[in-house]
Amino acid sequence: MNEISGFTALELRDALASGGLSAREATAHFLQRIEELNPALGSFVTVTAGSAMAAAKAADDSFARRSTALPPLHGMPLAFKDLLDVAGVPTSYGTAALPAMVAEKDNPLVVTLTGAGAISLGKTQVPEFGLSCHSENDIAPPARNPLNPALSAGGSSGGEAAAIASGMLPFGPGNDGGGSVRIPASACGLIGLKPGLGTVPSDVLDGTVDSFGAPRLTVSGPLARNALDAALLMDAMVDPSRSTYLDTLRSGGIDSLRGLRIGVSTASPFAPVYPISLSPESHAALNTAIGILTSRNHHVEEAELYYDTAYPETFSTVWTSGLASAPLPPGSEEKLGTLARSFRERATAREVSLSLAAAAKLTEIAADFRTQWGRYDVVLTPAMAHTPPEIGFYTSQDADTDYMRQCQYTPFTSMVNVSGLPAITVPTLVTADGLSMGVQIIGRKGSEIQLLALAAQLSEM
Repeated sequence: MNEISGFTALELRDALASGGLSAREATAHFLQRIEELNPALGSFVTVTAGSAMAAAKAADDSFARRSTALPPLHGMPLAFKDLLDVAGVPTSYGTAALPAMVAEKDNPLVVTLTGAGAISLGKTQVPEFGLSCHSENDIAPPARNPLNPALSAGGSSGGEAAAIASGMLPFGPGNDGGGSVRIPASACGLIGLKPGLGTVPSDVLDGTVDSFGAPRLTVSGPLARNALDAALLMDAMVDPSRSTYLDTLRSGGIDSLRGLRIGVSTASPFAPVYPISLSPESHAALNTAIGILTSRNHHVEEAELYYDTAYPETFSTVWTSGLASAPLPPGSEEKLGTLARSFRERATAREVSLSLAAAAKLTEIAADFRTQWGRYDVVLTPAMAHTPPEIGFYTSQDADTDYMRQCQYTPFTSMVNVSGLPAITVPTLVTADGLSMGVQIIGRKGSEIQLLALAAQLSEM
């Protein structure tokens, strides 16, 4: 059982597929890890040990009588953010303003991954409605960074990232509407892939634009300790019947990748309204990545990028417009946290015409992003502007200061959601205090495999 802690997700998958390890053994191991570590880290808000062990038994029974190939994630433990419905489990959305209702059916991504053989161990911590780049709310303990529990694990997939980084899970799915996979991955020392819009089929069942016509921002992506583990989960999220991402990486897709034109940029579209300052650690992580990529025979150059000064206000309008239609019971607004309450009030008071105009403008800005970045094979930026802040750094402030601090910590992430393009964050530096810093790589449409290969190169796998 102790050996399981040292397995990569891919090694665990292979052990389960070969019969060298049973699903019940693996599930029991990770449930024990949760019991030991979660009280200090706040990763899980709900642990579904009973249903997990029942699912593990069913997986073992299926293995014993199998007459066809096993599903690709046979017996693999994982968890889902408390923004996604899992049948029979409460969904809180991280808010006290809504009762935590027991879900009647699974979210489409849950259907995909459990159908691929994965076993859910529970629900992980998020900020209220998934709005923020931390994972703190008023209904459960905050998700803390395993590298230093006094610090934030990032968000909104912070509970998920903390669980993976601490060994409570082998890997896991997140979703990313402004950086919510990449931010916690960077904070906790993981790889976090934000696929392009539409790459994961379950993301676009309701279309590729929101109700106002703006680009749909949120997509689902893997968090993992290495690129191969991320590729394994990515395959299951996209099409469980194929092993496209993993097979490409394992068949030479890593070492054969060279000669890319890489544009380096520290420009942020938030700079017109907020001071954006990069810490020495952020610069060091970027310089480390440049050195590795140059040694891999890529052509690295300074990118000349110029962002529309309307971006900050336009993005904020689109990002908050959906709060106006959140189905809150009468009188429950007072139970909202400071940021959600303030931004809901603004969204409710906003004329519909303003939201429609912002959607149109953001669509225009998105096209400009794609055009500018498209001059390069990939664009390289810092992942975050500084090391993870302490718990309470955002939530102790008024709404506007909270939001400003989030933009200053994550000045390069939301723009990628707007563009609809894929991006990945990769750790490249361990600081003197043992924290992780890294870089973000933005790719062209359909370049997720290329991004995973670059992540592997940066990790010197």
